[in-house]
Parts: sequence; structure tokens; C-alpha cells
Amino acid sequence: MNKEELNRINKNVVKIIKQDREFLIEKMAGDFEVQKKTSRRDLVTSLDKLNQKKLKEELSEVLEANFLVEEGDAANNPVSTSGLIWVIDPIDGTLNFVKQRDNFAVMIALYEDGEPLLGYIIDVVQNILIAGGPDIGVTLNGKELQQPENVSLVNGLVGLSGPMLAHNMFNFVSIQEASLGVRVIGSAGIEFMRVLLGKQVAYVSNLHPWDFAAGRALAIALDLMTTNLDGKAPNMLKSSVVLVATKKAHADILDLMD
Repeated sequence: MNKEELNRINKNVVKIIKQDREFLIEKMAGDFEVQKKTSRRDLVTSLDKLNQKKLKEELSEVLEANFLVEEGDAANNPVSTSGLIWVIDPIDGTLNFVKQRDNFAVMIALYEDGEPLLGYIIDVVQNILIAGGPDIGVTLNGKELQQPENVSLVNGLVGLSGPMLAHNMFNFVSIQEASLGVRVIGSAGIEFMRVLLGKQVAYVSNLHPWDFAAGRALAIALDLMTTNLDGKAPNMLKSSVVLVATKKAHADILDLMD
């Protein structure tokens, strides 16, 4: 896809996700249904489903493509990464959304043949939008975002999955001890934003494709590493443990996991 077409799509998606933020701010002030999915900590709301439907319709008007989604339509998700695919997380951090009304995001990504073209993460409450992609650069609320400093693990904060840290999976305790400290937020989108903005040197968690697709597109554009724990690119159709980090912190963390 050429740069002119990417810029056209980018302009339209930025408008869509900004308007979507206003939609969610208005809707979360009212009543909505909350259901359990796999456990009492894994929730879905009627707004997740409504917002996903809304975003699919709006993005289809911008560019016809397949959809990789979480809520309701997952049975229709593509089985191949071939062609163009929109990846949507209508409310990332649903438990935070329900219990805090804070620390949640909306994420959109566009991939072609398994490679990222564009990514969007908006912190809904704080109204912070990171948008762009490898070929057009990245913006923070419309202004160019420079790549973060390449800081090592020992000199930075790291985001880790709370349950994985509690069970010391993949030697997480050693990662915690090597870093300046650990932060646990409960939203992959917000965690990715902190790494993209240089507030954390890394984030590691077990993620679904819609949890990391947008962040990966933005991370690549900012010369950050986004891989599985074997150092390889994550499969866009499967859940896995994903690490996003500066190059130095990425190497430090993989060494500690050996």
C-alpha cells in the first residue's frame, strides 16, 4: 500500500477513534450490562459489543478488509493473515472500565499479509491518542512522537502481568528485581502507551492478537522490539506471551528468562 493511501486511511481512522472516545465517555455515564466470560475477573459489557459493531461499520467505509475481533464475532475471525485485516479491541481493560471508569483504551490496527501498516491506541479518560505506523511515522495527539530513549532494564520501570508475576512465571521475579520497579495496570493498551512514551522500558504479558496488534504497529515505527519470548514476531492469529521493550531492555529480559 502506498504512502498516500496510508495517509488517507490514517486521517479517517484518527477521526473515527476520536469520535469513538466521545461516544464512550457519554455512554459510560449511563447504565450498561456486565457479564462474566471465563471468570469473575474476565468481563464483557454491552458497550464492548455495541462499540465493536459501530467500529466495524465505520472502518468498513474507510477500507474494505477482514476483521479480527474479540467480542461476539470471533467465530468469523480469519484463519489466515493473507490480505488486509482490521484488528479491533473496542474496550481494552474492561475490568478497569467497569470498576474504575479509568485506565482503559480503544485499539485499532490495520495489517496486510501479517505485517503492520497502522496502529491506534487512545486512552479514553485522559484523551491521549497515539497513532501512525512504520511508513508514515507516529503522532501523539497530532504532534510527531520521537522514539523513546534506548534504556536498559536496570534503569527503567517495567510493566508485568500481575498473575504471572505472582506465580513467578518465566522468571518474572528476577525481572522485577533487576528493574527499578514494576507497574501493573490491567490494560495492555495503556501499558503499550507507557512503553511508547518512554515511561516504561518494557511490558510483558499473555496477550490476544487484539491486545498487541495496534501496539506492535506503533512500536515498530518507534524502533522498539515486540516479540514472543523466543525473540520471534508474535503470530497475529494466536494468543501468546508478548514482550514490548527498548532494544536494551528486550535483550536484558530475554537473558533473564533463559
